[in-house]
Amino acid sequence: MTASHPPGTPPASSVAAVIDGVNVDTVAATVQACPGVSGLDGGRFGEVASYLPGRRVPGVVVRKDSVLVQIRARWGIPAADLLSQVTAVVTPLIGARLVEVVVADIDDPPVRESRLPPAPEAASGVPLPGAPGGPSAPV
Repeated sequence: MTASHPPGTPPASSVAAVIDGVNVDTVAATVQACPGVSGLDGGRFGEVASYLPGRRVPGVVVRKDSVLVQIRARWGIPAADLLSQVTAVVTPLIGARLVEVVVADIDDPPVRESRLPPAPEAASGVPLPGAPGGPSAPV
């Protein structure tokens, strides 16, 4: 079943998401395009969001004097670089408000094939006693 809307009014999903003069959809899309941002984060219970008719935009909250952006960072990006990226793209979109950036989470580090060095081997190619993967050393 679909909800109806008044004639001549576009559905809620296509209505501009402007809260106090800030288009939260534009802020969200711009922040997600930053190279150091993995995604927006709505918080553990979804409490960090802008609420609109029929939907919400997670990770963006418009306040009287600021706009809060809560993100998930990519692995290995220095926090200062991340803050610079987000602040630079959001500032032109929010007028005289301050930008608040919260890093709620960081992506996992890239997976390495093995964290252990290869086991030392004897000339015969057999692992030495006591080496990882080799026979146990006598006690």
